[in-house]
Amino acid sequence: MWSALARHGSKQRRKHEEIAFVPWYSGNKGDATAPQLNGARYFTFEELKKCTDNFSEDNKIGVGGYGKVYKGRCTNGVVVAVRRATKGSFRSTKEFQSEIEVLSRVHHKNIVSLIGFCADQGEQVLVYEYISKGSLRDNLAGKGGMFLDWKKRLQIALDSARGLAFLHELASPPIIHRDVKSLNILLDENLNAKVANFGLSKLVSEKEKGHVSSEVDRFLLSRVQSAVKGTIGYLDPEYFKTQLFSEKSDVYSFGVVMLELLTARPPFEAGNDGYTFLFEEVKRVIDENNQEYYGLRDIIDPKIVNQVTNIGLTKFVQLTLQCLKESGSDRPSMYEIMKEIDIILQHDGNTRVNNKF
Repeated sequence: MWSALARHGSKQRRKHEEIAFVPWYSGNKGDATAPQLNGARYFTFEELKKCTDNFSEDNKIGVGGYGKVYKGRCTNGVVVAVRRATKGSFRSTKEFQSEIEVLSRVHHKNIVSLIGFCADQGEQVLVYEYISKGSLRDNLAGKGGMFLDWKKRLQIALDSARGLAFLHELASPPIIHRDVKSLNILLDENLNAKVANFGLSKLVSEKEKGHVSSEVDRFLLSRVQSAVKGTIGYLDPEYFKTQLFSEKSDVYSFGVVMLELLTARPPFEAGNDGYTFLFEEVKRVIDENNQEYYGLRDIIDPKIVNQVTNIGLTKFVQLTLQCLKESGSDRPSMYEIMKEIDIILQHDGNTRVNNKF
């Protein structure tokens, strides 16, 4: 009896949420609840089933905290990536609406674009542009079929930093990604990097952010208490201890990605004695007196070890270590990281410095 009542109550809540969604995506300009969606369109669930061949396993291209991702083809021929939420990862209607509305306004060359969404038949689905060359992680591991030399890796680091800096500094409201990792950095056909997967992202409201001008105050006021979410090997230790996250939590995770770019190793490995973390291994062998390789000769990816220069490598490692500081207040901002990587790329890649977002 109680289980039947619970099922009935659950069905009624789902029905209520779907009804609540109707005026929101209807596009009725006279409705105050209608969102200002810039280019994002509404898909029915039947449309998405058709374009993904009923969410066929053959079309599955990824799995994340928000759900599974499928490759699909729309009726107009456009290839898309369809992220379908698993039941356990569902957000409230208000949170789902907020994410769609904000991400539909975030347009940047280093952020994967939101094409549309679906809130049909009790589903929560987001539709993104399809990025052809896969994740940074797969390409570093040799699974993506692309060889990434040192210059390309520096450019990927710059692209990713630029995208994250845009989210932190220029998005309105600011966005904390919360799951920065090499699997969530995608490469297009020209090896331009784009930050993806906003399933765990936090939108920093005006109330949380406060009307402050200093970066330190903004950092302190934008922290939000939450259950620990993220990926092992990338988690900010300060966030793990306090359950408070900020833009600087993204910075820590990005520091781990920088180590991956240098070593092509995963962020952690499991062994008989427990986990071995890449950051700890790098710290153990660093030798600041070694001018050529900073003591990292044996840990740098062999494919690029003869390409890195002593000046560029030293600056890159020092910047990485700053990102991985224990305290978030000691870490640089993503904008500062972006500028430093641009300078390194200028030296090692003979390119012009460009500190623009």
